[in-house]
Amino acid sequence: MSDEENLKQHISQLGGSNEIAASPKEAVLERVPNPQADTPYVARFTCPEFTSLCPVTGQPDFAQLMIDYVPGEWLVESKSLKLYLTSFRNHGAFHEDCTVAIGKRIAELLEPHYLRIGGYWYPRGGIPIDVFWQFGTVPESVWLPDQNVPNYRGRG
Repeated sequence: MSDEENLKQHISQLGGSNEIAASPKEAVLERVPNPQADTPYVARFTCPEFTSLCPVTGQPDFAQLMIDYVPGEWLVESKSLKLYLTSFRNHGAFHEDCTVAIGKRIAELLEPHYLRIGGYWYPRGGIPIDVFWQFGTVPESVWLPDQNVPNYRGRG
């Protein structure tokens, strides 16, 4: 099987137009083989405009998400990640639930050596809530940069 055939076997959303899933549970999150699986390294995704809904008021909540992971055999397919994160726009959940659920779903799919997610939420009710979750242990030989998101002081 060629590399292209192998890749197409693992993805269904890349290269076409896609609907946004009605909920995160319905969203398809995909993985692709890691061509550098024998080399420990960090991959980072930053989502500066993450949106979900307050489960009580229905008002929008906004966050910057930062996801760092040390892949094993699999990489998250970035378009599917974007569509998965977008599926939260009409989903009601507390900040903690959104952040941890995203981290757990990615870790379950990829089985990485290490994964961390930082959810840097803008204030709700005058209080910013930042949520952090991690899976696994950082390999000794890996450089893991700081997320460098400042504490809330009227971000912007």
